[in-house]
Amino acid sequence: MAEGLMKKLYGQRAYVQSVGVHNDLEIDGFAIAVCKEIGIDLHRHRSRSFNEMQEWGDDLSSFDLVIALTPASQRQALELTRLFHLDVEYWPILDPTGLGETRETKLNAFRQTRDQLRAGLIDRFGPPTEVQTP
Repeated sequence: MAEGLMKKLYGQRAYVQSVGVHNDLEIDGFAIAVCKEIGIDLHRHRSRSFNEMQEWGDDLSSFDLVIALTPASQRQALELTRLFHLDVEYWPILDPTGLGETRETKLNAFRQTRDQLRAGLIDRFGPPTEVQTP
């Protein structure tokens, strides 16, 4: 969701890659649904690991900032970037997976996470530069 939101809010202003500790998870259908509500298409997105990103040629030293959304990703980002001059920030964002028992409560948890991410991006990077849709 974070990569999709960043691209939606800021377009080509910055190069962004969504990376995690593991790459063995499909994008959650609830994440796809709540992003679709605001005009972000995630259905072709897939998760990548730090190692996979480097194998594909995205050298961590070419980035200015890593925003970690979990303590595990923060630890791995700090370890992988200790020799590079880039910032690592930790944002304690709600992990909506496993929350709620009904479809609507699960969607609401994912909406809350989506909205936290959006607010964090705007706080960090300023007003959106792309045209927004509801």
